[in-house]
Amino acid sequence: MNLCHSLTQTLKLAKKNAIPIAVASGVAGAALVSSASASDDCVAPPSLAWSHKGIFSSFDAASMRRGYEVYRQVCSTCHAMHFMCYRNLVGVTHTKEHAEMLAGSIEVRDGPNDEGEMFDRPGKLFDRFPAPYPNEEAARAANGGAYPPDLSLIVKARPHGEDYVFALLTGYKDPPAGIVMRPGLHYNPYFSGGAISMEPPIREFGQVEWQDGTPPTVTQMAKDVCTFLAWASEPETDERKKAGVKWLSALLVAAGVAGYWKRFKWMPIKTRKIEWKYY
Repeated sequence: MNLCHSLTQTLKLAKKNAIPIAVASGVAGAALVSSASASDDCVAPPSLAWSHKGIFSSFDAASMRRGYEVYRQVCSTCHAMHFMCYRNLVGVTHTKEHAEMLAGSIEVRDGPNDEGEMFDRPGKLFDRFPAPYPNEEAARAANGGAYPPDLSLIVKARPHGEDYVFALLTGYKDPPAGIVMRPGLHYNPYFSGGAISMEPPIREFGQVEWQDGTPPTVTQMAKDVCTFLAWASEPETDERKKAGVKWLSALLVAAGVAGYWKRFKWMPIKTRKIEWKYY
């Protein structure tokens, strides 16, 4: 009897305090998540003021052009960009003639021809950026078992986006006291675990030459290639922003017209005076 009574009292208290218990559980869960995030095995990258992050901001074409050169001369030796074609560069970072020249500088395996044989031809605008390895197994074999990720969507695929990529490129340091790196690994506090098999890709001043005369410092090269990769992850960003501005402007005009029309139509009704006369 006492057991049934205690169970009844417990159920009543649970129903009465259901909302406070749910709120407390949510707060506790959020605290656990934040504590887990704070105890990750890497350092969170600093937040940088990218020029293309604003609502009314667009990508810097000159920076993207320089960033493409960094990718082409440095990053493309290990990393592919399977979702990018040379035609994507036309009108954004390069002219059509320049993009055709870049595409023509590569050899593409095509075919079969009329005789059923495969053949090599110069690249064209519709061709994708060349991959450094024919398959994943070859890439792992050439990089000590590590697979270089595709960079087409790397900014969207990593937390903190271009902040993470920039911190990773410029964050190589000597390991702190007490930490011994295995052969083939390098210390980078922004990489998960702190040990990364990729050597510092951007090492010294002048590693890449630019035609616009911008000093090719390490941070400048890292910043430009991050800008290029951010654009490559979502090439339609600027178009979406322009479309959003157009739609918002149209909605504001429509709201003003609707407000005026409503006021014009309802003003005589709302301001009229009604009198009741008894006869």
